[in-house]
Amino acid sequence: MSRKSANAASESIRFGMSEIEFNLFMRRYGIGMVMVIMAVILAIVSPTFRTSGNVISILLQVSLNGILALGMVFVITGGGIDLSIGSLLALTSVIIGAMLNATGSIVLACVVSVAATTVFGLLNGILIAKFKMFPFVVTLATQLVIRGTAYIISGGYSQSLANAEFKEIGAGKLFGVIPYPVIILTVVAILAYVILHWTKFGRYVYAVGGNKNAAIASGVNVFWTTAGTYIISGFCCGIAGIIMTSRISAAQPNIGVGYETDAIAACVIGGTSFAGGVSTIPGTVMGIVIIGLIYNGMNLVGINSYWQTITKGLLIIGAVMLDMVMNKRK
Repeated sequence: MSRKSANAASESIRFGMSEIEFNLFMRRYGIGMVMVIMAVILAIVSPTFRTSGNVISILLQVSLNGILALGMVFVITGGGIDLSIGSLLALTSVIIGAMLNATGSIVLACVVSVAATTVFGLLNGILIAKFKMFPFVVTLATQLVIRGTAYIISGGYSQSLANAEFKEIGAGKLFGVIPYPVIILTVVAILAYVILHWTKFGRYVYAVGGNKNAAIASGVNVFWTTAGTYIISGFCCGIAGIIMTSRISAAQPNIGVGYETDAIAACVIGGTSFAGGVSTIPGTVMGIVIIGLIYNGMNLVGINSYWQTITKGLLIIGAVMLDMVMNKRK
């Protein structure tokens, strides 16, 4: 090889490395930069945004969707999708109402409701992993089944919950400052980070989502890995359902409609690839906060709520397009 061609090859390698490093930088810090820029702009535009009360309000607002998104990120990373999470919120709500009326035990009501959503998560995972059914079709169908089950349990009626201790889950504050839902979100985020980034199961989720055939060849148990992601999603739905039911102080079979959209949006905005195998828990958390900033900022400046929905949709499209560009370069 001539010196000129060798230099050209060296320059090509250096350019390739710089491009890889740039992509890595954007994946790691791009979403954080967007979040900081949005916060700075809102702080300048609206002095109310800078108040501690408003910051707590944002965190409280995103806590519910945040827990759902932290469950959803496992599913999408593993190459799936879960459209049933809104219905699982409703199922949790009506089970809590029925159990509180029957036993009066908050602990039993919460345990039974979370167990029910976890079982439905397992059912989704079995149908998808065992019978090779499309995740979109399966979870769309179970969405209807679960919602119908919630209406059957409740008889189609909403039920007011007067238990003061149960209301504290959604309305109480630690030391009178930090809302309990924010604390629960923090705990779930830490557990999700440890599971996805520091355990063998987490590595298997990335492997299955990245290349299922390669994962099988490497000895990964694809069935239980896939089922496990839906079990985690169902469990998170149960936790979120408890918080939501406590906050509205009622057991309602019609709640949770459209909540899957916010969860998916938070994951995608946070850098989770719809192709599977790419995600981070910190990125998902920042995606959750960004959605909260959008809602809060638009409310503060008096923008119609309909524009919030449009903005969220445009953000999803932009995030997916960016993911496609990054994958193409890779």
